[in-house]
Amino acid sequence: MPVSAEIKQEIKIPEGVDVILEGRKITVKSKKTTLERTLSHPKIVFEKKDKAIIIHCKMPTKKEAALAGTFAGHIKNMVEGITNGFTYEMKVVYAHFPVKTSVKGKEFIVENFLGERTPRKAKILGETKVEITGEKILLTGSDIEKVSQTAANIEKATKIRNRDPRVFQDGIYIVRKGE
Repeated sequence: MPVSAEIKQEIKIPEGVDVILEGRKITVKSKKTTLERTLSHPKIVFEKKDKAIIIHCKMPTKKEAALAGTFAGHIKNMVEGITNGFTYEMKVVYAHFPVKTSVKGKEFIVENFLGERTPRKAKILGETKVEITGEKILLTGSDIEKVSQTAANIEKATKIRNRDPRVFQDGIYIVRKGE
């Protein structure tokens, strides 16, 4: 059962950002970065007019209307990432053993976590940059999915097993995200 006759969403493209539509593939470019994504559904159509992207869907069901909104959100995040980037701030918390963090290539390494001898490792995805200053860790990048998944990987790497979580609250946690 259709929600309405037609759904039309418009996303403004700021100066200095170029959007290229090639069928279902959307490429957002600026001078320094490029993001690509394939968004496909048979009833949802993308169109570029002037400095905007328009998402059309005729006679959508509830799921198709929701999917059109999701596609609009993805494109907005790509444009936002290209213009401003995304930053996640994390904090190292320990009470029992001092934790040492470092970056080697595309891996984030946590040493001496709860006194363990083997270091714990987390993958750094895409072009995410990791800066460590004392107990603060800054993750920055233009792709929100890669930055947020890297933060989740780091948080998961310091998950405590076989100990009482009320006593052992050590770990690396997300303090601030988005922006």
